[in-house]
Amino acid sequence: MSATLFSLAFGVGTQNRQGDWLEVFYAQPLLKPAGELVAAVAPLLGYAGGNQAITITTSQAAQLADALKPLDATQYALLTRLAESQRPLVATLLAEDAPLSSTPEAYLKLHLLSHRLAKPHGLNLTGIFPLLPNVAWTNQGAVDLSELAERQLEARLKGDLLEVFSVDKFPKMTDYVVPAGVRIADTARVRLGAYVGEGTTVMHEGFINFNAGTQGPGMIEGRVSAGVFVGKGSDLGGGCSTMGTLSGGGNIVISVGEGCLIGANAGIGIPLGDRNTVESGLYITAGTKVSLLDENDQLVKVVKARELAGQGDLLFRRNSQTGAVECKTHKSAIELNEALHAHN
Repeated sequence: MSATLFSLAFGVGTQNRQGDWLEVFYAQPLLKPAGELVAAVAPLLGYAGGNQAITITTSQAAQLADALKPLDATQYALLTRLAESQRPLVATLLAEDAPLSSTPEAYLKLHLLSHRLAKPHGLNLTGIFPLLPNVAWTNQGAVDLSELAERQLEARLKGDLLEVFSVDKFPKMTDYVVPAGVRIADTARVRLGAYVGEGTTVMHEGFINFNAGTQGPGMIEGRVSAGVFVGKGSDLGGGCSTMGTLSGGGNIVISVGEGCLIGANAGIGIPLGDRNTVESGLYITAGTKVSLLDENDQLVKVVKARELAGQGDLLFRRNSQTGAVECKTHKSAIELNEALHAHN
């Protein structure tokens, strides 16, 4: 067996009464752990290769802690704490970044994103939705929906209240990790699996989905959908919609370059280069017909928006008289047109 792994993490989680995993918390996930660390833990876990989520006991956690004490102080401290757990424990080992096969694997990859160990669209998340159970997220943690009514009754009989915050496949990120240097006004609007770069501020109406995020610093006042990665110094206006899609191996990534401004109630379906501006209320899809204007506001050419994807220093606006979508650039439209021809 190779001593090389793509990822390794020790976690504590929640199972339903049938022993199915509902969620897993990984305090210190590792990306490409050291070979000697893998060699130390593999025999204790009975690991023989591949991608596996192995349920472990507190006694095994203590043995793992002893084995890693001379190799990794952080993992040693974590396993020492896990050895005292009264909740289910799991060791998840990923030999490769392959399609997902278990709930603990899915949670590990979501953690890698939110711990900034991997960037949006940088991990294979194929098969994630069937592996994330739809659960009730409560003040007592994750609860299986089939067990919720009984748990609510049990709480009431004890004079307590089981408060349900949401019913969803994804928990909020801040219940698992709070990245350094961020501000999040409403934590329920950032899902686990979001990549929130240092210096990012997410305002009350901002939203960041899993497998999406910001390089930071920047201001998020609108929606950052799955597959979207926003560059430094960008401002997504309130109510804007940056529409990326996630469909396994056929992922579409919508990147937003540095210093962009997407106005309120605006949206994009194409990647933006640096220092782009999209006028408030304007939605641009890949097939939107865009009129290229020169420095004198004269029409040079009509193109589809996808032909402008990734170009820098563009202003997208709608003509208030004709309704046409127009694009101006700090360069002349003729230079841009030549660049488009060269690209094609």
